Amino acid sequence: MPFKLAMKAPRPLSDEALALIARRFAVLAEPTRLRLLHALFAGEKSVNELVELTGGTQANVSRHLQTLAHAHMLGRRKEGLQVFYAIADPSIFKLCELVCGSLEKSLNKQAEVFAQ
Repeated sequence: MPFKLAMKAPRPLSDEALALIARRFAVLAEPTRLRLLHALFAGEKSVNELVELTGGTQANVSRHLQTLAHAHMLGRRKEGLQVFYAIADPSIFKLCELVCGSLEKSLNKQAEVFAQ
C-alpha cells in the first residue's frame, strides 16, 4: 500500500522568513542544547543545577544557555549571584513533543520489522 501524507498547501514564506526558521532549527541542532531544554521541561533551574544535570562544564553550559536565550527560547533571571533559566517559548514543548513522538513511532515500527 503506498504511503500518502495529506497536508494543506503551505503558505508562501519569504526568503527572510526561511532564514529565520533555519536559524531556529540550527540552534536546536546541538545535543547539549537539547539536553538543557529537556532539563528545563520540569521548570526553572540555576546554571549550577543545569551543569550537574547535564554533566557539562560551567563554561560550556553557560555558552549554550546564552545561545538559547539569545534565540528567545529561554528566559533568564538573576537572584544574587545565581542565574536561573526557564523555557520562555511554550512552542518548544510542542515542537519537542512532535519530534520525539515521531521518532518514537519510527523506532517502534523498526522494532516490529526486525522482530518479524
